[in-house]
Amino acid sequence: MYISTDDAQDLTRWNSDLVQFAKVTDPSSDSCIALLGFPHRWYVGSKSGCSCTFRHLCSPSEEDWFSEPEDWYPEEPDALEATRELYRILRAIVSSGHQVDLIDRWLDTSPKDIVTADVSLGALTEGAFRLIEDHRLVFGQGGP
Repeated sequence: MYISTDDAQDLTRWNSDLVQFAKVTDPSSDSCIALLGFPHRWYVGSKSGCSCTFRHLCSPSEEDWFSEPEDWYPEEPDALEATRELYRILRAIVSSGHQVDLIDRWLDTSPKDIVTADVSLGALTEGAFRLIEDHRLVFGQGGP
């Protein structure tokens, strides 16, 4: 997963056991990086080193994008906490007046297959937040 922002601050200040930011140094290393809308680009990994230990939604319909975890679909506690932590970081960036977007995709997804959508972080709870595979999410504050 990649994010971009107009915030020039070093996002590694938020690195933890569950969320790891690494500055993108070679934008040509992944063709989807070019879809990001802001100048400061970061790879976001989880405790596994890749982005797989976050909550993801596959093959979504827009009305099902964000929801609290359900008892009938167990999710790993670390994935839940990592995703909540990522939500808090994204919300802090947006709340400080900066722009941020995120691309979540499978390795073989072509840039032409990425769908862009606007998301209001203020309208979501951190528990309902999750990543939407093969989407570029552009975050705004909105909501309460």
